[in-house]
Parts: sequence; structure tokens; C-alpha cells
Amino acid sequence: MKSFALVRADDPVKVRIALHDLETYGDIQFSTNPRCIETDYADALLVSVMGVSLRSRCNSAALVELKNNAGAAISRLKKIHPPAHVVIISPKHQIFEEITGEFQKYPEFDRLFSQEGLNKAQGKEEADKNEE
Repeated sequence: MKSFALVRADDPVKVRIALHDLETYGDIQFSTNPRCIETDYADALLVSVMGVSLRSRCNSAALVELKNNAGAAISRLKKIHPPAHVVIISPKHQIFEEITGEFQKYPEFDRLFSQEGLNKAQGKEEADKNEE
């Protein structure tokens, strides 16, 4: 059964890195390309799924449909530490049907890294700073 991953962060680079980390280190498979969603909607999704009040607003967000079921995705997510807030949304959540119906309407999230973003994703940024 499919699920979704909601990725929220302070900036688009952190969302890109988190998406990269989910696939590379979490071995989580995407069934579609990630979609860019409005930050207010992402914040509302978080509140709906987690059932708690919002502590901080995000400045960038993406939603991606997963091939993995929710339980497997959550288990794998616990083993990695992406630089963004990631929430798995399963069919048991009330908002799931709404997301499923609206998902294809959102524009694709730009996953291309600048050289700086690519270095950060690969952990080279710190190594480069240490060499200076």
C-alpha cells in the first residue's frame, strides 16, 4: 500500500538533501517525482498528521509518493537523519485521500543541486573547509 513523505525545511537546498538522503541512505523508493507544495499547506498537513500544534513554519516543502509502505518507510527514516522534517503519511490518516486526489496537480520539485548544494549532499562541504 502506498504512502507519502512530506518534507519540510527552512530552504529548498535542505529539502533536496533530505530527498536525496531518503533514497540514498534510507533506501526509500519514490514511485513518482517529488512535487512542490505550498508551505502553508505543508504546515497544515503536519498539524493534521501529527495532531500537535505547529512549532515553526517551513520555508520550502515537497511531497513525494513512496513505493514503500508506511511502516517500512518510518522504520528506514529512523535510521537516517535528514536535514529536514520528514513525515510519512499513510492511508490511515484522514488527509491521505485528499493528497492522493490532488498530488498530480502540484508542479514537480526542482531536485537539481548547485555545486555547493551537491557538495553539501555528499558531505564534502566540511571536508573542503577543513582543507583551507
